[in-house]
Amino acid sequence: MIERRSFLTRAAWGALGSVVLSRLGAAAREGTRKVDKVGLQLYTVRKEMAQDFAGTLAKVAAIGFKEVEFAGYFNQSPDQVKAALGANKLSAPSAHVPLRAIRDQLQKTIDTAAAIGHSYLVCPYLTEEERKSLDDYKKVAETLNRAGEAGKKAGIQFCYHNHDFEFATLDGNLPYDVLLKETDPKLVMMELDLYWIIKAGHQPDEYFSRYPGRFPLLHVKDMDNTPKKFFTEVGRGTIDFKKIFAQGQQAGVKHYFVEQDQCPGSPFDSIKISYDYLKRLRW
Repeated sequence: MIERRSFLTRAAWGALGSVVLSRLGAAAREGTRKVDKVGLQLYTVRKEMAQDFAGTLAKVAAIGFKEVEFAGYFNQSPDQVKAALGANKLSAPSAHVPLRAIRDQLQKTIDTAAAIGHSYLVCPYLTEEERKSLDDYKKVAETLNRAGEAGKKAGIQFCYHNHDFEFATLDGNLPYDVLLKETDPKLVMMELDLYWIIKAGHQPDEYFSRYPGRFPLLHVKDMDNTPKKFFTEVGRGTIDFKKIFAQGQQAGVKHYFVEQDQCPGSPFDSIKISYDYLKRLRW
């Protein structure tokens, strides 16, 4: 009887050990790294920001976002912006500012960013007039280098944000490559938009390995599985975020901003889906 009990005890502990080891193995495969602070590019809620600046930030914070990236201040002064952020326990590491502001109102742009508390200023888009030739891209690089030098004195890093047109061959070259080569890595970094680079037929790891450390900011944006390859909530599309985020250390990633240019319904519903997915994600 004692031997039978001893056998059953050993068997029970053996079974328990197998379960524990199985779960530990699954956890190891899943990974323990995660996005500590999920951010939001506020362009996603631009209409709501225009109608109710402080109220929109409150809703964003209530979902769980800790960081935001501005795309305009909607006639709010730096003090008003800072107060709204503080009231909702949000930080704003970065903001998008048009190339013309960087070119023509550089010091004012830097002063505003410093007053609010940004660490990064990002050139978000080039109009067709600003990108007709490779020489135009080289001029953009010159402007960003100059801005980067000025921003350095104020503790602000300048960056460039891509769409898909930078990956369309122009005179035998990719404009994105030209921007990377023509900008000083100490003065100009990149905010990689994952949706646009993949839609253009390239992969983030191509650039992470060639230009390590130059991508402190990511736009986390998913692509649906339709012929249109349209925007969708993060985690509902075809982009392998685990694979991309696993290379984040090499890339130099520090901030992850959810962005969805167009939402099927309320943007608050869409950003909650994206937020919930990223909070669960491990790699």
